[in-house]
Amino acid sequence: MADDDHQEIVKSFREVVNMTPAALEKWLDSDESKSVGWADGANKKEAGGTEAVGHKEGHRIVEIKHKKPADLTEDDYAHMKKVVGYVHRHLAQHPSGDIEHSRWRASLMNWGHDPLKD
Repeated sequence: MADDDHQEIVKSFREVVNMTPAALEKWLDSDESKSVGWADGANKKEAGGTEAVGHKEGHRIVEIKHKKPADLTEDDYAHMKKVVGYVHRHLAQHPSGDIEHSRWRASLMNWGHDPLKD
């Protein structure tokens, strides 16, 4: 991938991931965060339950956000593109009514985007 592509991916990722690593980690520890999403059966928590895909993605996003730009790998860039795509698709499904405690918002927050911060 060209350096220009990398810069565009990082820019897009920073635009959609509007939660800090600390805020995202705190959110991922909450019961509300753990209550939403789809578990594919391959993601096992230590306690023996399944971890939702979005919840797992949140941990990966925190890892990426802690990296220095020079330490980002091709896999990191591919993952950032995946996050950007997911957030854009999910935002397009905005429900009507109050979203503050909606499953829709909780799912987005697992991916590092709080729609109430927009």
